[in-house]
Amino acid sequence: MDEKTNDTKKTGKKRNIFGSVFPQKYDFEAMLVEQAENTLAGMETFIQWINEETLTPPDELISVGSEVDLLRYKLEARLIEAFSTPFNRQDIYMLSRNIDYILNYAVETAREMHAFNVSPDDPIRDMSLSLLHGTRHVVEGTRYLGTDKGRVEDSIRKGRKHVHMIEDRYITCMADLFGSDDAMNAMKKREIYYHLRDAGKALRITLYIMHKAMVGLA
Repeated sequence: MDEKTNDTKKTGKKRNIFGSVFPQKYDFEAMLVEQAENTLAGMETFIQWINEETLTPPDELISVGSEVDLLRYKLEARLIEAFSTPFNRQDIYMLSRNIDYILNYAVETAREMHAFNVSPDDPIRDMSLSLLHGTRHVVEGTRYLGTDKGRVEDSIRKGRKHVHMIEDRYITCMADLFGSDDAMNAMKKREIYYHLRDAGKALRITLYIMHKAMVGLA
């Protein structure tokens, strides 16, 4: 037996002993999956709201957002209590926080669209759909974070494509907006576009942290 193999076995043995003495109290991986799945449900509600003929107050979306916030608060409380975690606790915290940001920005987008009387246009629909698809890949990645590295890598790669699509769409629609003669409309839409871009940034950071966690688990 070579020295490297022997060291690996010793490390594994130490981890097993540590796990038996200080067992993991909470299933943080399952909690992240639950949060991601509910965030996806919220994004689906957001898309349905955008596709309405007349934009009503986004009360259902706000309600879903509040419920997902409670899941994050619960995870954070458990994280403080837990002695051991399946991977770096800072990564767990930041992953949960940025998943939450994705839906939070969608909620703020809907609230402002309704308040400012901004109808959805092609850029808004395009960026919103990219956020929806990107969130689906976040769900897929969290489901296999500790079990299937290949699937996680595939989810991250696909999710990043939607991040790039949001960035590209933001730049083109802002360029068009700056050429508009309607200053008031441009100011209102700029706020909406910016929130959607922020949601895209949250998606990008979520995928980055997922990749960082996956590397740590490898």
